[in-house]
Amino acid sequence: MNFKIKLLFFIIFSLFTSVVYAQDTIYYNNSATNTLIGRHVAIFEDKSNRLSLLDVLKSKEFVKSDKEVPNLAISSSAFWVKMVIENQTLSNDLVINLEYPTIDSVDFFSILTGGQVSQIQTGEFVPYNKREFKHQNYIFRLYLAPGEARTYLFRVVASEQMQLPISVGTAQHMLESINTRDMIFGIYAGIMLVMFLYNLFLYFTVRDRAYLYYIGYIIFVGGTQACLEGYAARLFYPDSFYLANAMIVWVPALSGVFCIAFLNNFLSVKSFTPVLYKILSGFLFVYAIIIGISFTGNFRLSTVVMQSAVSILSIVGYITAVKISLKGYRPAKIFLLGWTIFIVAVVIFVLKNAGVLPYNAYTEYDMEIGSVFEVVLLSIALADKINLFRKEKEESQAEALLVVRENERIIREQNVMLEQKVNERTHELKLSNDELNTAMAELKEAESQLVESEKMASLGQLTAGIAHEINNPINFVTSNVKPLNRDVQILLGAIDEMEKMAMEEGSVSQKVKRIEDYKNEIDYEYLKEEIGQLLGGINDGASRTAEIVKGLRIFSRLDEDDLKKADINEGLDSTLILTNNMLNNLIRIEKKYANLPLIECYPGKLNQVFLNIITNGIYAVKKKFGEAGGGVIKISTTFDEGFVYIKISDNGVGMDEHTKKKLFEPFFTTKDVGEGTGLGLSIVYNTINKHNGAIDVISELGEGAEFTIKLPVVHKY
Repeated sequence: MNFKIKLLFFIIFSLFTSVVYAQDTIYYNNSATNTLIGRHVAIFEDKSNRLSLLDVLKSKEFVKSDKEVPNLAISSSAFWVKMVIENQTLSNDLVINLEYPTIDSVDFFSILTGGQVSQIQTGEFVPYNKREFKHQNYIFRLYLAPGEARTYLFRVVASEQMQLPISVGTAQHMLESINTRDMIFGIYAGIMLVMFLYNLFLYFTVRDRAYLYYIGYIIFVGGTQACLEGYAARLFYPDSFYLANAMIVWVPALSGVFCIAFLNNFLSVKSFTPVLYKILSGFLFVYAIIIGISFTGNFRLSTVVMQSAVSILSIVGYITAVKISLKGYRPAKIFLLGWTIFIVAVVIFVLKNAGVLPYNAYTEYDMEIGSVFEVVLLSIALADKINLFRKEKEESQAEALLVVRENERIIREQNVMLEQKVNERTHELKLSNDELNTAMAELKEAESQLVESEKMASLGQLTAGIAHEINNPINFVTSNVKPLNRDVQILLGAIDEMEKMAMEEGSVSQKVKRIEDYKNEIDYEYLKEEIGQLLGGINDGASRTAEIVKGLRIFSRLDEDDLKKADINEGLDSTLILTNNMLNNLIRIEKKYANLPLIECYPGKLNQVFLNIITNGIYAVKKKFGEAGGGVIKISTTFDEGFVYIKISDNGVGMDEHTKKKLFEPFFTTKDVGEGTGLGLSIVYNTINKHNGAIDVISELGEGAEFTIKLPVVHKY
C-alpha cells in the first residue's frame, strides 16, 4: 500500500472517528481582514523528533489550542500544528502567515484531494532569496478555491521560546499588514538611531565614559529587537543560519554587558553600594559563560540561561537604582523611572511568552515601546547629570571665590608682618651665607689638600718603585763598564803589537805565524766574545731604563687636564711598569687586551684610576697570600658600539656587602692606620663620573674582587 492510498484511507477514517477528536474547521469569510486562527488549531508534540507525516496523522494525541496565539515552551521537540481551512470568500489568493521569524525549521504540508501531499520546507536555515515571500515571516499560499476546504499542517522546531501567531488572509491584505509592521519597526529604529547620534554627540562634547557605555547599550538593545523580529537576519546576514541563531544570544548578552557598565558608571554604584557593585560585576562572568555556551552550538541552553540572567539582572538593577535614589542622588531617580518602564515591558513580554497575557497589538510591541521610553528617559538622566555637574561646578567656583577673597584679606594683614620678618631673616641669612661661603672655601681647600695628599702618597710609592726599577739596569750597565774597558785596552795593545810585527823583517809567512801565536797568547777569540756580551748587557740595561722612563712619561701625562684621544691599553701598560716593583715576583699579571679604538679622555687622570685599583688589588693579594706565591691580577679590555670596558680582577681577600656599599665613600678604608687615606677609590669614582662612565664591583669575601670600568669612546659634555 503506497503512501497516497494510506493517506486517503486515513482521511476517510478520520471523518468517521470524530468522536475521538473533532478538528475545528476555520471558515474564512472576510477578505478585508487578516484573521488569527490560534484557537482553531490542534497541536501535537513529537518528542522523538522523528515521526513522519503519516505517523503524525495516525496520532490521537493532538490537543486543541485554547489560545489565540499558541505558546510553546523552549524544547528540543518537533511540534505539529494541524488546521482545516474553508474558503468562504470569492478570492482564491489566500495565504497563511506564521509571524515568528526565529523558528529554526518550518515544514508546511497541504493535504490535497486524492491523498496527495504538498510540502514546503523553510525556516532560518533557508536563505531569503529562496523564499517565495522575501520576508522574515513564514508566508505560504493556500491555493484554496472559493468554497473549498483543505487540511494543512505545520511542523516547527526552534532552539528558543516559540509562539505561533498564525493568521489567514488574502495576499494583498497580508502584505499591507506586513508593511505596516515594517513601518512601525522603522520608526522604532529611527528613534533609536536619533538617540544614538544624540548621545554620541554629547560624548564627544563632554568626554564622559558613561555616554560611551550608554551608546553601546542603545546599539545592542535596538539590535536585540532587530534580532528577535528577524530584521537583522533579513537585512545583514540573510544566508547565514549560524548567525541567525547566534545573534539571538550574542546581541542580548552584549546589551547586558553594556547595561552593567553603564549602570556602574552612571550611578557610581561602587561608591554607593560596593556589595551590589560586586554582584553586578559578577553578571559579566555569567554573560561570558552564555556566549561561551553559544560557541558550542547549544543555542537552546544559552537561551534558557540568558532569560534567567536577564530576569535576575533586571531585579538587581532595579534594587540598585532604588537604594541609590533613596540616598538622594538625583540622576538615580530619573534612571529609576526609565528602568521601571523597561522592567514593566520585560514583565509583559515574559507574561506574553508564558501565555498569561494575550497576544495583541500592545503586547506585541511592548518591548519596542518600553525600550524607547527607557532610552529617552536615560538620555534625559544623562543630560540632567551634566546639569548637576554644572551646578556643582558653579557652587565649587563660588566657594573657591569666597576662599580666595578671604585669603586675600589674610595675606594683606600678614604682608606687613611678613615683610618685617623677611628683613630680619634676610639679615640673618646674609650673615649665615657669609659663614657658609667661608666654610665652603675652607672645605674646598681641605679637599684639594687631601687629594694632593693622596697623589703624593701614590707618588711616594711610585718614586720608591721607579728608583728600584731604574737602579737595577743602571747597576747592570755600571758593572759591565770596567770589564769592557779592560778588554778594549787589551785589544788596543794587540793592535799596536801587530803593527810592530808587521814592520819587522822576515817573510810574510813568518809574520803571520808570529801574529797567530800572539792571538793565541791573548785568547783573541774569547776576547771578542766577551766584548760582545758586555756590550749586549749594557744595551739591555739602557733599553730597560728607557722603557721605564717611557712608562713614567706616559703615566704622568703632563697634559692631563686636556681632553685628548688616548690608547687605554698603553695607559694600562705604563701603570703596570711603574707597579712592577710591588709584585716582588710573587704576583702574576695576566693581560688580555682587545684592539681598542682611541677614546676621548683625560689620560693622566685615568692612569691614576688604574694605579689606585691595581695597587688595591696588589694589597688584597699580599694580604691573602703573604710571601707565598699564587696571587694573580687579571686585566682585560673589550669594546662594543660606543663604549670601552676595562676589567681588573684579583684573587685577594675580597670584601663583604657592607664594605661594597661604602667602597667609594671618601675616607673609608679597610687598610691599617697609616697604610691608606681612604681617598683612592673616591678619586676613582669621581674621575669615572667626570668621563660620563660607570664602574661596577663584583666581590665576595675570600674570593677576590672584580672592577669593571665602562667609558664612552666619545666624551659627552
